[in-house]
Amino acid sequence: MTGLTRRNILAASVALTVGFSVSAAMAEDTIKVGALATLQGAFTVLGEDSMRGVKLALQQHNMMAGGKKIELVTGSSDASPDSAVNAARKLVEQDKVQILVGPLSGDEGLAVKNYAKTQPQVTFINGTSAAQDTTLRDPAPNFFRFTTDGAQWQAGLGEYAFGTKGYKKVVTIAEDYSFPYTQVFGFMSGFCKSGGHVVNKFWVPIGNKDFSSIVASIPDDIDAIYVALGGADAVNFLNQYEQAGGDKPMIGGSITVDQTVLGSKGKQQEYVVGTPSAGPIADDWDNAEWKKFVADYKAAFPDGFPSPSLFAHGYYISTLAMLNGLDQVKGDLGDDQKAFRDALQSMKLDTPTGPVTLDKNRNAVASIFLTEVAKADDGHLYNKVIKVVDNVNQTLGIPEEEFMKLGPVSRDNPSCP
Repeated sequence: MTGLTRRNILAASVALTVGFSVSAAMAEDTIKVGALATLQGAFTVLGEDSMRGVKLALQQHNMMAGGKKIELVTGSSDASPDSAVNAARKLVEQDKVQILVGPLSGDEGLAVKNYAKTQPQVTFINGTSAAQDTTLRDPAPNFFRFTTDGAQWQAGLGEYAFGTKGYKKVVTIAEDYSFPYTQVFGFMSGFCKSGGHVVNKFWVPIGNKDFSSIVASIPDDIDAIYVALGGADAVNFLNQYEQAGGDKPMIGGSITVDQTVLGSKGKQQEYVVGTPSAGPIADDWDNAEWKKFVADYKAAFPDGFPSPSLFAHGYYISTLAMLNGLDQVKGDLGDDQKAFRDALQSMKLDTPTGPVTLDKNRNAVASIFLTEVAKADDGHLYNKVIKVVDNVNQTLGIPEEEFMKLGPVSRDNPSCP
């Protein structure tokens, strides 16, 4: 072997070693984060605003946390459990994300929770998926939800609909999966206890376009319709009900009167004015932190909604929790992320809608807003605050043992015909 050849080999070896060292140093200085939302299907508009929430939180932290750079990788689903798990699997197993924020929809959350159990090296922070049993029953130790569940979102609504609005008999119309089951449960827990009756429930698949048979089946002798539909489903129902001459007042599920629906154009806008609802945000809340969040959102996304949707808000909170946790542990994700998860579990997170803490199942305890839809001077619709219900826990203030006896939410549970 000539001296020249030996020198070339030595130089190549040194270059290779330096290259590995630089790559290793870059990897140590970067935390890879996945964000999973519904960027396909009937809930696309919801997913798009979710990503705005993620990006806003990251921008405010200069894409840094715990002294390390955050590298964002996005994943897309269509609200089905299989698509969510497939997207999560790609993010975790191919893209090698260390933390995953998401998913958005109810059945997706249940599926990703179960997938999380097979990936103990990754921390999962829920997006806005709000099915009750994502955390209440058989939780995953590495899955955290800072955004409360769909039953919590309805705190106070049933009592308000019965006692203040005077609605005694209603029907419900909702999509046929875990999140609307959870929302109906939350509404009915207060409505039925107050003396109200739900005389019929109509369930539809996600992406349903024809509501004519349901509209024709709505009884005349009811006081109101409780609607828990989201995205394009909500817009389609409201348009078709209005076109059919429907005149029963509406009670809104959280995502039915969210900005992702209120921001759509059409005659249904007049119909929903005055609709009571409840959820994790209220568009006109007179609070400095909330007003700053709205202003920051509008400045960052001039093509977004007049006010951030609950999906932008939820993903923002989830991303904020992740960033704060990383700051607390100085970016340390060693020892199977134990320090990071301990920081999340014990965190009191200050958010645009008040403080959030986690219970033993890593589910949020937070404020919920009772609202009514109103029209602003410029014509856009918004949810005005009626009441703020503080410290709503997952058992809705009912002792845990008593609450668990109510059983899992379903098409038929609860019932008060």
